[in-house]
Amino acid sequence: MTAGGPSPAGDVGREGARVRAAVAGHVRRRAWAEAEEVFGVVLADPEVRRIGALVEAEEMRSGVELRDEFQTFQDRYEEAVRTGDVAVLARICPGKHGRWGRACVLTSGHEGRAPHWGVTSGGPVAWIGSAPDDD
Repeated sequence: MTAGGPSPAGDVGREGARVRAAVAGHVRRRAWAEAEEVFGVVLADPEVRRIGALVEAEEMRSGVELRDEFQTFQDRYEEAVRTGDVAVLARICPGKHGRWGRACVLTSGHEGRAPHWGVTSGGPVAWIGSAPDDD
């Protein structure tokens, strides 16, 4: 150790750690970029787009079909949002439908009995599974 300053070995160790962190960050960014490129190619495939349209149509059809049964949940959700009823909102299903940017309005734990269900500007939608809001 030199008088009044850190040891050269400590400087080398810190520099090495910064380099490793920078390399790891670069590797992560590159992996995400490559994955996004692959996703783009797959999602642009005509057959994938055709099947996606079929799924979307079925989700909309199912949403309309289930509206009479589930509309009370939508009404309850809207009232809870309007009044700030945190207790009701805490019991709402955490399921998301990223494509529609919509949350399920049913009570948490319903998945064994019913699909997720919510209403969009295009009408009601029902779906199975959950997705992040940005898919």
